[in-house]
Amino acid sequence: MQPSITRIMEPALPDDLAGVPADVLIVEDDPIIAIDFEDRLMGFGVKSVRTVASVAQALQAIAKRAPDFALLDVELVREKSFAIAERLVVLKIPFVFVTGYGAEASIPPEFSKRARLQKPCSSDALEAALQVRAARSR
Repeated sequence: MQPSITRIMEPALPDDLAGVPADVLIVEDDPIIAIDFEDRLMGFGVKSVRTVASVAQALQAIAKRAPDFALLDVELVREKSFAIAERLVVLKIPFVFVTGYGAEASIPPEFSKRARLQKPCSSDALEAALQVRAARSR
């Protein structure tokens, strides 16, 4: 089977950077957790990481420049991130819910099959979430 021309013209990336999103939006109200995610994402080769702490800020950031991937803390200070998830679904932007509440986190049925990371999450789990995103975008 002949590889497609677009495949041939893609720049070769090291295996560990193949499929890493260039721009990730973190929606997290705890600054320590947000900084930790940012540091680890940059270590994986993500070029741009933006962090916001509320639904309004996230929707503004998405409208200004759509990310390639998003991490959404389910429980923000006085709100939940489901309006952001709805917007990302419309724009076909992959995302992962991040929660400290485990399986008991109340996720609406329309998002029940979406990937979740349990806080605190390992670097391996975070990197795996990015790789799932890469596989779906191919």
